Amino acid sequence: MSTDAGSLTSQDLDFLRRPLHGFLSVAGGPTPPQPRPVWFEATAEGTIQLFTAPDSPKIRRLRHDPRASLVVAAPVGERERWISIAGRTTVEPDGAHELCTRLAARYWDLDDPARAAELTEMLAGDWVRLVIHPESVSRYTN
Repeated sequence: MSTDAGSLTSQDLDFLRRPLHGFLSVAGGPTPPQPRPVWFEATAEGTIQLFTAPDSPKIRRLRHDPRASLVVAAPVGERERWISIAGRTTVEPDGAHELCTRLAARYWDLDDPARAAELTEMLAGDWVRLVIHPESVSRYTN
């Protein structure tokens, strides 16, 4: 296992560009973190972004404490590999619908009419973009 001060390597970015689920945890004060599976995108700038409803519990918690972490692991059947990214977050009012569209295309077959209809419904909603600015990155590759 290795840990560094917060930068994602090119190998990390290659891994994170795969359609894998991440498990997001936010600081919850006296409540223990409760990881949730999420779609995410690693940016060329080395941040991690996802979208969520502006009134979601995670956003409410992040307003009090902006720390979050994301853990992504290789699927069963592959050699063990994972990455854990922790850092402060920002909530951005713009770009969430575009991110939603990109991630839906990454995780779903949008040629499937049911999935395309789900995306249309999602895009009718109100979303914000949550950005994790890595401060600590840990990784393991077997």
